[in-house]
Amino acid sequence: MLLVNQIRENYAGILAGLQKRNVSNASSILDQVIALDDSRKSTQTQRDQIQAEANTISKQIGLLMKEGRAEEAVAIRDRTSQIKEQIKDLEELYSKTEEELKTLLYTIPNVPHTSVPAGKSAEDNEVVLEHGRIPTLFEGKLPHWELIKKYDIIDFDLGVKITGAGFPVYKGKGARLQRALINFFLDEALAAGYTEIQPPILVNEDSGYGTGQLPDKEGQMYFATADQLYLIPTAEVPITNLYRDLIVTEESLPIKNVGYTPCFRREAGSWGAHVRGLNRLHQFDKVEVVQITHPDKSYETLESMSAYVQGLLQKLELPYRVLRLCGGDMGFTSALTYDMEVYSAAQERWLEVSSVSNFETYQTNRLKLRFKGEDKKTQLAHSLNGSALALPRIVASILENNQTPDGIRMPKVLHQYLGFETI
Repeated sequence: MLLVNQIRENYAGILAGLQKRNVSNASSILDQVIALDDSRKSTQTQRDQIQAEANTISKQIGLLMKEGRAEEAVAIRDRTSQIKEQIKDLEELYSKTEEELKTLLYTIPNVPHTSVPAGKSAEDNEVVLEHGRIPTLFEGKLPHWELIKKYDIIDFDLGVKITGAGFPVYKGKGARLQRALINFFLDEALAAGYTEIQPPILVNEDSGYGTGQLPDKEGQMYFATADQLYLIPTAEVPITNLYRDLIVTEESLPIKNVGYTPCFRREAGSWGAHVRGLNRLHQFDKVEVVQITHPDKSYETLESMSAYVQGLLQKLELPYRVLRLCGGDMGFTSALTYDMEVYSAAQERWLEVSSVSNFETYQTNRLKLRFKGEDKKTQLAHSLNGSALALPRIVASILENNQTPDGIRMPKVLHQYLGFETI
């Protein structure tokens, strides 16, 4: 959530940033924010002035009563009743205006970093680098949705029987591959200095608002109506919310957490050949890394997190590229996002497997997550997160890129976790 002072002090810069995101009515929204803030401040000033008058009258009544001038005291007491009603009305108006302002601020996306390219869709994203050799497969290569049937390692029909489309059942070596990847990703994160967290996979509304999934992604989240709880779309939500309403010390930064969770997304409106098989699921496994940092170091941290995720892809021997997302393709809460895409030689296209983002103060302002420096002053920290990694498309790429006429070779780094080298 943007700060009102940010909008007031850098109106032109924030307007330009929102226009880069293709927010057509940005100037109208910002003007409305300022108008509501002016109204809130004016109401508070009136309330303070009337309260000051009430305090003065109370003192006068006390003096008059002490002096035995009861009739005069009663005469001005009526004014205190009027003032109480005025204060009540002003407090109600203040609360209403403040709620309107907060609701409006929730609808405004984060302002992109100056390095974010302009653009409207994924086609306008900027390729930062490419790494690795794209494999040349044999005649008769198969996409992963055919390979999993051939080797009987993932069953979508059973998932439909139990739950519905988009909920696969992993079997035998398919299940072991899932577990191997999870353990590999967690071990790598621990070696990189992250502390492992095993959070709940259901969160309350406050948590959804804290990290920005609400109100923006409400329609994409599964909601347990009886208990008013949401199934998490990513471990970012519960892990980052661990620090809601906290003031941490500057010495404790950066805070580095990693967590494995299943993730749940309704993916409403998704269809077509590009989402076949593991390419898009309603339930999937993911290891997520989260950092809370000093504002001066968050972009340095973003680059190191990007390099860390790339290191995982290199160890898995997968060809990949890094994209800097354009204003029109960025997530609602992000100031700068790098996407990592792995090349699928069987599908002959790039598959997104990770997003690493810096949210600056957008989440921490909602969370009221601050730190206290040496000067004893508090300020908002910066938050970042990244997929390290999401499993479905990683599995798809491993199966497709490493297939041979005789089976599927597993990356060497996974052999110790798998207990086998081929499927």
